[in-house]
Amino acid sequence: MSQSATPPQQPQSQPEAQAKPQAPAQPQPQPVDGNPYAQQPGAAPPPPPAPYAPPAPQRNTMVLGLLTAVAAALVAAGIYGVVIGTTKHEIGWAAVGVGFVIGLAAGRLGGRNPVLPVFSAVLALGAVYLGQLIGEAMIGADQLGVSFSKVFFDHFDVVQEAWKADSDPLTFVFFAIAAFAAFSGTKKAAL
Repeated sequence: MSQSATPPQQPQSQPEAQAKPQAPAQPQPQPVDGNPYAQQPGAAPPPPPAPYAPPAPQRNTMVLGLLTAVAAALVAAGIYGVVIGTTKHEIGWAAVGVGFVIGLAAGRLGGRNPVLPVFSAVLALGAVYLGQLIGEAMIGADQLGVSFSKVFFDHFDVVQEAWKADSDPLTFVFFAIAAFAAFSGTKKAAL
């Protein structure tokens, strides 16, 4: 038995490849603006740019912010006055709360109008003052055994004189704290 060695055959693709002329090589894409992945072959083309849509006009919500801040100031002043009247002490965190509530209301509903933080600070001063007067009237009504409304509405000048007599430097610190809390709260809460 003799075995004959068959010569190795070349793959069929080589002769055909040699017979056909080769296409010129595709030029390799060059990086665009330093992006090595730009214009890669087989990559999906970028989506067409979206049509220009102007931004939605912003509503003028300053009036809404101002009205809400006034309502919040009246409510906060009443609560602050009740706290003072029941504890018979001014409480600093309550003054911070008064300012913050006013600022939050103005900023959330009024937006980024630059008038709102200043208006909120002024409202906070008024709300703390009104709250302290309500507290003084509650304390006076307890001591005299009469109703709060009689002291507050019929003898408001006496309530103011009592506030002046009881005020000390700490009273004015509470004013400053409330105004600062309202000013910064409005800026932080603005949408």
